[in-house]
Amino acid sequence: MANPKLLPLDKPGIAPHTISTKLRAQLAYFASIPSEIDHIKLGEAEYFFEAGETAKTLDDGVLMLVSPLDTANMTEVEISEEQEDLLQWLCQNQVQHVRVVE
Repeated sequence: MANPKLLPLDKPGIAPHTISTKLRAQLAYFASIPSEIDHIKLGEAEYFFEAGETAKTLDDGVLMLVSPLDTANMTEVEISEEQEDLLQWLCQNQVQHVRVVE
């Protein structure tokens, strides 16, 4: 089975970015809900990555996760090499809106 790819919807001239199925399951960790000023409606298998948050996570090198068992506390998790590669691709290409294609 081929690895999924991220197709940049807001930058059609940028080549799709191949990711692992593991990272596919982790995209929600980095995704944001588009604000009304972004004028983006997400379709099926689409994600929005707010540029400022993406750059901050890349710069910090960590991800803050909320435990479903303890929503009052967050855990700091170091991003993996593959996650860092994704964030760099998003930042370097100024991509915010993607669709996952299998």
